[in-house]
Amino acid sequence: MKIRNNVLANQDEMIEALVQLIKIPSVLDETQSGPPFGKGIDDALDATLALCERLGFKIYKDPEGFYGYADYGTGETLIAVLGHIDVVPEGDASNWKHAPFKGEVVGGKIFGRGAIDDKGPLVAAIYGIKAVIDSGKVFNKRVRVIVGTDEENSWRGICKYVSKEALPDMGFTPDSNFPVVFAEKGLLQFKLKSSKRSELSVKGGHALNAVPESAVYRGDDIIRLEKQLKKMGFDHALEQDEIYVIGRSAHTAKPQLGINAITRMAAALKAIDQSSPVLNFIADKIGFTYSGELIFGSCQDAPSGELTLSVNHIDLSEYGETIGIDVRIPVTVDRKFIEDGIKRVADKYGLTYEAIDAMDALFLSKEHPMIQSLISVYEEETGLDGEPIATGGATYARSMHNIVAFGPLFPGQEKVAHQPDEYIEINAMVKCAQIYGKAIEKLLDLNDTIS
Repeated sequence: MKIRNNVLANQDEMIEALVQLIKIPSVLDETQSGPPFGKGIDDALDATLALCERLGFKIYKDPEGFYGYADYGTGETLIAVLGHIDVVPEGDASNWKHAPFKGEVVGGKIFGRGAIDDKGPLVAAIYGIKAVIDSGKVFNKRVRVIVGTDEENSWRGICKYVSKEALPDMGFTPDSNFPVVFAEKGLLQFKLKSSKRSELSVKGGHALNAVPESAVYRGDDIIRLEKQLKKMGFDHALEQDEIYVIGRSAHTAKPQLGINAITRMAAALKAIDQSSPVLNFIADKIGFTYSGELIFGSCQDAPSGELTLSVNHIDLSEYGETIGIDVRIPVTVDRKFIEDGIKRVADKYGLTYEAIDAMDALFLSKEHPMIQSLISVYEEETGLDGEPIATGGATYARSMHNIVAFGPLFPGQEKVAHQPDEYIEINAMVKCAQIYGKAIEKLLDLNDTIS
């Protein structure tokens, strides 16, 4: 009860902290010298560490700006909360009703890029720990909030942390779903490329982990293409000598929740007899599927379900053709099997394979003591079933041993990460802080010898 009440006592302060953090546009920017990921991300890192310091934590910032952390307590055992303050680009700002970097509070919600992924949950975790501190609990272990800076791209920040700092003995990342995630699918991101000059001009996609919300074509067949888009019922917009296919963004771990503008563009172009290596590959081997069945057949397992595959970037121009693809691989499936399958098929279309990123799956037993501890907290605080789940999300949990994803989305909540008008419900944020506080309290009491 103390932790719940302590969170409520700090609710207004917690909301304001998130609003101020959303106002910092912490999108990757490597165009200027200075901090490794740009001024916005560095400013957000500084702001988060300053918040922790005000709340009584001892803070540290990597001299190069790759990461930071905030500690509380003493002892050899280290409990970690891993969050990140970088965000995906806002995309087309005209699709937002609420400004992406204003932190508007409307109707019991806080709107802005990063509200749910991952600034809001990170702030909730920080105030959850603060509630434990204020309860008078003895911190016989160290609790560390690790602040990542490049989670939405290449994980260079957390990789630098792993290479330089003490690794935690247990902990969680507030960057997925409740009740608790015991399995995360493997990740594979890659490009397929043709160096031959393309007769087409098509561009689309902002990030490899987001279903593209728009794709643009420039060329002589705009009128024919527009007629075909109307025939197919695809949303589009004509602007002078360009035509845009309009989709809906979603996190690529669940591509079926979005509308992929690239695959729609490719289908419409093929229907008016436009052809190219990339267009042919998309039309023949992806189409409107999400599970890679046109390449691999049925690929799934009992713990984590089906493979997912999404084309999230395209660039066709006089310089060649490139697409970027994201695949989430069932936890018991060998990544090499997937890579070999892609390469074999791509070769038939004259496309070369270029790896971008890959991560092994995460898979802990449901009976693991930490999993059981987090389940019990979730059930006590919500009255809901705490059966662990598997996801396609790639969270920081897989970067370190004995870390799992834990929230912030409750069952049935709208999934708005990476979408226009991203938001977090204030009541949900408060409940997250209470759950995270109780989780820290329970992990402080957990046996130090878990493995």
